[in-house]
Amino acid sequence: MAGAVELEVGSRTVRISNPDRVYFPARGETKLDLARYYISVGDGIVRALRERPCMMHRFPSGVTGEKVHQKRVPHGAPAWLETVRVDFPRYGRHADELCVTELASIVWAVQMSTVEFHPWNSRRADTERPDEWRIDLDPMPRCEFATVRRVAHIVHEILGELGMTGWPKTSGGNGLHVYVRIEPRWGFADVRRAAHAFAREVERRAPDHVTTTWWRKDRDPTVLFVDYNQNARDHTIASAYSVRGVPEATVSTPITWDEIDDVDPRQFTIATVPARFAELGDLHQGIDDSAYSLQTLLAWAERDGLDLSYTGPSRDRALRSKGVRGSRSRAGASSHPASPRPSPTRSRRATHPINASLLTPASR
Repeated sequence: MAGAVELEVGSRTVRISNPDRVYFPARGETKLDLARYYISVGDGIVRALRERPCMMHRFPSGVTGEKVHQKRVPHGAPAWLETVRVDFPRYGRHADELCVTELASIVWAVQMSTVEFHPWNSRRADTERPDEWRIDLDPMPRCEFATVRRVAHIVHEILGELGMTGWPKTSGGNGLHVYVRIEPRWGFADVRRAAHAFAREVERRAPDHVTTTWWRKDRDPTVLFVDYNQNARDHTIASAYSVRGVPEATVSTPITWDEIDDVDPRQFTIATVPARFAELGDLHQGIDDSAYSLQTLLAWAERDGLDLSYTGPSRDRALRSKGVRGSRSRAGASSHPASPRPSPTRSRRATHPINASLLTPASR
């Protein structure tokens, strides 16, 4: 295996060990290719992550190997690397998470085998008050991408009626994300509640294609789930320009609304996005120009009786009694709520310092 290389990133020098280790077997891209990709989209990825607590999804032996959800920045990180402390009162713990303020910190994370970057929707100035509302269009296993396109247009229409600008991107998988900057006036519970009210409105306008049913087992596998729970505290999704941990090295890529009908998310990879970025620049460059109020959406939530402590089928029956359409479930689904599911982003490793064995050059 080749020796380490040093990359000049702004005013920093970042050492990349094992640069020729193959991370993405579909085309053979390496760890060094990954670092160079992030440098090529530097302005965009820094904008997407700036000042946010960020979970790192690490793949020490490449994306076909073990995946580590890394919260804490390990001891021995460079003195210039910035962090932000977030608390987890339920467990009586805290974590000093990566806080990106410059491109070098992203390349350092690649050296630590990070492939995906999953930031919070709040910033360091006040981690408990989000400034970003995330609309996650998540197709079920038999949902066609044509449905995702159709629902994206409905999302755009409703945002327009609200006087809000949404910033779409591919997820890097089968769905689409739309980000909206919001005033950092509300806590996570209210932001999630507002997101739920919006999801309900999307469902009303496309009842045959959209569900807000909470339990996955109860969802029609041919429809699209508007996942409002991605706005809950400590729930994260891949940022704009984040590579995904799949053999094809797909990228969660900003797009324009005009591209919705023609976009093929599979075409956006670390091999193709750099040229697109060089031609178009960061399509999310203006995302911080305007921030919006959630008051209208919270009024919708109040109208629909959306209480965060009141979920599941029994809630849907109560909403129908008020004339509000309940969540669309597949036929024959259980009418009894199951026990709460765990957070999809949690793992035992997520709350513990990095394993010492993963810090050795051989495993990077």
